[in-house]
Amino acid sequence: MNLPSKLIEDAVTEISRLPGIGKKTALRLALHLLKQHEAHTEALALAITRMRQEVKYCKTCHTISDEEECSICKSHRRDGSIICVVEDIRDVLAIENTNQFNGKYHVLGGVISPIQGIGPEELHIESLVNRIDSATETEPVKEVILALSATMEGDTTAFYLSKRLKDKGLNISTIARGIPVGGELEFTDEVTLGRSIMTRVNYSGH
Repeated sequence: MNLPSKLIEDAVTEISRLPGIGKKTALRLALHLLKQHEAHTEALALAITRMRQEVKYCKTCHTISDEEECSICKSHRRDGSIICVVEDIRDVLAIENTNQFNGKYHVLGGVISPIQGIGPEELHIESLVNRIDSATETEPVKEVILALSATMEGDTTAFYLSKRLKDKGLNISTIARGIPVGGELEFTDEVTLGRSIMTRVNYSGH
């Protein structure tokens, strides 16, 4: 794409690095920003910079947070005896939007995928085990919900976790298969996802 301005070209190149945005869309966004009042563009740039520099990951569940511990983990209204294990932060947001779950979360940061070179050690599995082991007697972890995508990688991860946790005296469950095989949680509609959480079943790995 030949542009009359190197500055615009650089902006288009950076914007097009975002997922789902091609060069034409990036150019349209860049020209839109150029037409905006300078204060609006500066506010956007500042918001992105602050997000990158100041957003933290919860020390307990690994979701995004403005503080060392997220609001869900700190909340006394949430049921700490139930931990919903998810692949990604986007899955936390998807489940929260259903308003059907009142427990707490644990974000793995991915799923086991030998093809992509992702093993258990690359995920937040050990911190989950430690979290369960260190739970207080006043609020022990009683159930772990494996809310992972219905893919081969998701099933592999669920199987591995079930083996790691089988001696912890927990009820290990999985979301009901209202989720289509091969589907990812973040793209599932809220009604189906909410029903899958509420009608979860005991997990039995093979």
